[in-house]
Amino acid sequence: MDDMTALDDDDLDLVAALQHAPRAPLSLLAEVLGVSASTAGRRLARLESDRLLRVIGQLDWSVSGEGNPWHVWVTAEPGRAPEVARRLADLPETSHAAVTAGHSDVYCAVQPARRDRTTDLLSRTIPATPGVRSARSELILSATTKSDSWRLPRLTEDQVRRLTEHAAPDRAVDPPPHHTALTDDELRTLRLLATDARSSAAQVARELGIGQSTAYRTTQSLLRRGLVRPRVEVEPGLLGYALEVAITLTVAPSATAGLARSLARHPSARYVVITAGTSCVIHHGVFRDEEGLAEFLTRDLAELPGVTSFDVCVVLDALRRHWLDREDGRLAAHDKQEDAPDERTAAHDEPANGPGHDQPRHGPQNGADTA
Repeated sequence: MDDMTALDDDDLDLVAALQHAPRAPLSLLAEVLGVSASTAGRRLARLESDRLLRVIGQLDWSVSGEGNPWHVWVTAEPGRAPEVARRLADLPETSHAAVTAGHSDVYCAVQPARRDRTTDLLSRTIPATPGVRSARSELILSATTKSDSWRLPRLTEDQVRRLTEHAAPDRAVDPPPHHTALTDDELRTLRLLATDARSSAAQVARELGIGQSTAYRTTQSLLRRGLVRPRVEVEPGLLGYALEVAITLTVAPSATAGLARSLARHPSARYVVITAGTSCVIHHGVFRDEEGLAEFLTRDLAELPGVTSFDVCVVLDALRRHWLDREDGRLAAHDKQEDAPDERTAAHDEPANGPGHDQPRHGPQNGADTA
């Protein structure tokens, strides 16, 4: 990752605080961390301007596409894995793409705007991509943890408590509905929060030209319904986690749900899902080094009942995460998806004889949270 080996301790503390309370004002972040508000503000501004960090809105799968995402594992022709990964990352349906080592050369996650596009995407577009030798797809059935829940373990219990108390009003109280009809104000607010989840009601009102009370009610409704979840987007390597892996597990049917819950509680877990495919569970985790991964595989995972086999893919280069492109480990200066037409809400809200609203799909992890 070039000269970006890791952030310093003060930066890491700020990241950890934002993970617990992504929308907290600078005054609270500064108070909890024992620094001035101006210092906290300068650090956050520098991390953002250096394209190392963004606080984005993670959209729920119910509003980011029709149907759950798919994981796709690709074997590339020799020497063409980076090219294949780049081509797949450029697909509008791709939320995540990486060059990997292990049982696959490239890993990606896709979520079509409409369910009827899935067949063409998985059986034609991806297999026909130049450089692809073979591809295997697995449907995500459910998630037991997503990467917005992963925390950097740096803060004291008191610091965590204060931040958690502040963030409580922004947390979802109920699981999002499978079918979500959204108003025009909700759609526009979702787009704004997806790009900048720290936007205040005043900022939303100003950007969208609506009343501040309307902006507040709309924002809180989206947050409380779980349709958008604020989160910190930063590369694991910058946080001191040099090793990132995707572990696919074959599990006895009776043990699948329990195993997924157990893995979700492991400190390495950024993303754990139950899938329909060759594997039953996927554990996407981060580790500080090879020793940490070895300990997980030979001790923690080995102690869990029901596992019949597993494969490990090591992430070598992440080209896209949560719909955001990467450039040498940094967030891309320009998000290609901001120029793409939005179609995703039409997949949910379109009446029988006419088009619906456009759905936000233009930026930070448009719901298909994968790793």
